[in-house]
Amino acid sequence: MEDKDNISEYKIQDQKIVENIELNIWEALIPVVALVGMLFYNVYVFGDDALSGSNQFILLMGAAVAAIVGTFNKVGYKRMVEEVAENVKSTTGALLILLMVGALAGTWLVSGIIPTMIYYGLQILNPTIFLASCVIICAIISIATGSSWTTSATVGIALIGIAEALGISLGMTAGAVLSGAYFGDKMSPLSDTTNLAPAMAGTDLFTHIKYMSYTTVPTILITLIVFIIIGFGLDPEGAADTASILASIDSAFNINPWLFVVPVLVIVMIIKKTPPLIALLAGTLLGAIAALIFQPNIVTTLGGGTSLDFVTGYKGVLNAITIDSAIPTDNEALNDLFSSGGMAGMLGTIWLIVCAMVFGGVMDAIGALARISRALLSLFHTTFGLFASTVFSCLALNVTASDQYLAIVVPGKMYSKAFADKGLAPENLSRTLEDAGTVTSVLIPWNTCGAYQSGVLGVPVLDYFAFAIFNWLSPFTTLVYAAFRIKIRELTTSASA
Repeated sequence: MEDKDNISEYKIQDQKIVENIELNIWEALIPVVALVGMLFYNVYVFGDDALSGSNQFILLMGAAVAAIVGTFNKVGYKRMVEEVAENVKSTTGALLILLMVGALAGTWLVSGIIPTMIYYGLQILNPTIFLASCVIICAIISIATGSSWTTSATVGIALIGIAEALGISLGMTAGAVLSGAYFGDKMSPLSDTTNLAPAMAGTDLFTHIKYMSYTTVPTILITLIVFIIIGFGLDPEGAADTASILASIDSAFNINPWLFVVPVLVIVMIIKKTPPLIALLAGTLLGAIAALIFQPNIVTTLGGGTSLDFVTGYKGVLNAITIDSAIPTDNEALNDLFSSGGMAGMLGTIWLIVCAMVFGGVMDAIGALARISRALLSLFHTTFGLFASTVFSCLALNVTASDQYLAIVVPGKMYSKAFADKGLAPENLSRTLEDAGTVTSVLIPWNTCGAYQSGVLGVPVLDYFAFAIFNWLSPFTTLVYAAFRIKIRELTTSASA
């Protein structure tokens, strides 16, 4: 029998939801249970080195389990490969952005842009207010750009550097950066997910943003309060050594406030809706020019020459963009900070994303994603149960499909009728999709967002998980609102009709 007899699919915003009438819920859960079990054991054995390659293979093994389940449920090999190809294709933009972020980090290091940010940041920020400042700074940048990814790739990297110099936990700092970045990402009308969620639920953009603020603003305020409290408890030992750190940075780089022009131009381009790839490429090239102007000695050293000429400059810039580069200082604590992997440093993250997309693609092809979502929907019959089912579906899809867009699209389509049948306005659904789908993606190590942010900031997901307070608190907030029927808008008679 052909696959088509048992599989139906329909496109949503270039994404597919595949249903398989042959597959039951227990079979759909087999690959998930197998993957979680294998990952748990793998991390136990390899620890922090699990992301160096073994987790990637485990994801492929999870995909193999899903493929076996699919084969027993009349899903052909060709269909699974096609769905994997579609999934990998959907991440093309993310993979290219990762490569450009690696390139940008390289030129921004050798040009002195990141050291300059750290240099002035150390003079302005102290340990007590640092974490709360990270939240506020990243929230502002993310609202302006509509992108948590751009925020972490620019100011996020600099803030991680300042934290390392001050002796503040990088896990705490990454959590604060991501809390602010994802708050801005949710609330910005320029964000792709902020536009996608209302489109899936059937409401308009600004109604969605207004309604989302009811849960999002209290959550970010709680996050800020927690970081302020943590800040008062931090040991400010790093501040005592600030003078020597500043002197070391000043001796290794030509620190100049004109270097701020480059990141400002990049942020302006993003605000003006320049495609991220173009903005990051422009930032990389501007960083290269700045390196030749402000740090000729560093470029000469990286180029393997004794004086700066065209060949040496070319080699120095290309080395910074593509491979490992490190700028030594007389302060040993800064040597790890002033190093970059360039584009090559992002290959491990790209490898992880591709393997995650293989698992997600096979799960989608065999109909497991749709089956799990429908099973969750059938478990709940109350209004609160409907919200809880939506939240759990978003979380499940972030784990299994490894993609935040699918975590919005699939539940958005599946649950829109259920919300209407309960007499609930579509903005209830769109808000829940963002509260549970958008922000939690960064908490899953093999999700595209988790892999990206971990790779860019250089902090493992498990290290920042507990401190990404806004991200894990958001789904709890939306469930509390649902339980007590706070700001749960009902459909009017005309709207229902």
